[in-house]
Amino acid sequence: MSFRENSINNFKQLFSEIKKYLDLQKEFAKAEVTEKLSALVSVLVLGGIILVFGGIALLYISFGVAYMLADYVGGMGYSLVIMAAILLFILLIVYLSRKKLIFNPVINFLANLFLNDSK
Repeated sequence: MSFRENSINNFKQLFSEIKKYLDLQKEFAKAEVTEKLSALVSVLVLGGIILVFGGIALLYISFGVAYMLADYVGGMGYSLVIMAAILLFILLIVYLSRKKLIFNPVINFLANLFLNDSK
């Protein structure tokens, strides 16, 4: 076997190894993206479940407090208005501090999930 044939075989083998390496890197990237998207979807589903059940619980608690207040404030209508005002005040506080309570934690979670190395 001549030097030229040996060099051609070595380049073919090198090309084959590079192709295998790139295929493995592609599979690894797919697995990593799948893992991170699974974590993201599970957090979103859990957050949705907590939001729905928390909203239902808040609704029942609000009506319970409204029924308890009805005797003290002169009727059910007034107590419902008071509860609505309290809930609107809480909503205003959450809205005014939305960056601290919502945006920053979500941004930090997504940055940690997608930008940090899992190794």
